Amino acid sequence: MKNFKKLILWQRSMELAAEVAKLVSRFPHQKRFTYRDQIVRCSISIPSNIAEGSSRNSRKDFNRFLRISLGSSFELETQLLLLKQNEILDTKILKTAFGYNEEVQKMLQTLLKK
Repeated sequence: MKNFKKLILWQRSMELAAEVAKLVSRFPHQKRFTYRDQIVRCSISIPSNIAEGSSRNSRKDFNRFLRISLGSSFELETQLLLLKQNEILDTKILKTAFGYNEEVQKMLQTLLKK
């Protein structure tokens, strides 16, 4: 798999990263630095590892990068839950990001099972 841009999984994870970028712009100023770097880093890690894994020559290597992406997705979910729990962003604002992230997790898990 050399053309990662054709993977629907990669496309969705790019949409997720874009949604996270929108979210961080809505952070209250005093919370901006506490959460921003971590949440952006893990959201960027998801499509980046999918792309990197697609360049590998074996399915085993590709799967390893998919597992890293899945871990980053669960990390992102934790960050989103913290934003909700600590009332930094309203649940309605987070809904789209949660939806994209859940879809990406399901796609990653399905691809890993094949």
